[in-house]
Amino acid sequence: MDLVIPCNPCTSLYWQLSSPKRSGFPSNSFKCRRKSTSELQMPVSVTSPNGNLSPPSIPTHKVTVHDRKQGVLHEFLVPEHQYILHTAESQNITLPFACRHGCCTSCAVRVKSGEIRQPEALGISADLKAKGYALLCVGFPSSDLEVETQDEDEVMCKMQTIY
Repeated sequence: MDLVIPCNPCTSLYWQLSSPKRSGFPSNSFKCRRKSTSELQMPVSVTSPNGNLSPPSIPTHKVTVHDRKQGVLHEFLVPEHQYILHTAESQNITLPFACRHGCCTSCAVRVKSGEIRQPEALGISADLKAKGYALLCVGFPSSDLEVETQDEDEVMCKMQTIY
């Protein structure tokens, strides 16, 4: 049996203890490893009212990001309850970001199609949100989504012209 202990709650790293010996836990039995994408996206089982274990039904959406600065197109799946940026990083996709809290515009995108939910996006104004701008670090997909990265200065300039 494996004992899994998180290394850091903010990352997907954890310590794994394999085959403990009777005399205690030898130092070489601990291994630090990164969870794979499939482990990060595996839904947790829940007990239904009738007592059966069943995985929750969480919709997953295809997200397409046109990274203008890098000249790259990224396509990946994101569960509806996970941040787009976090899920991209768990799949080794590098996207622009800075604060991870929705307070800046480093990860700003313009939505070309689809819907994004971003209740924590404080870094862009309501007017820009209404014009189709979003922040990937605090954005959840509500449907299949196609977005295009924006230059941070460009977004800041648009916000200043509004006010």
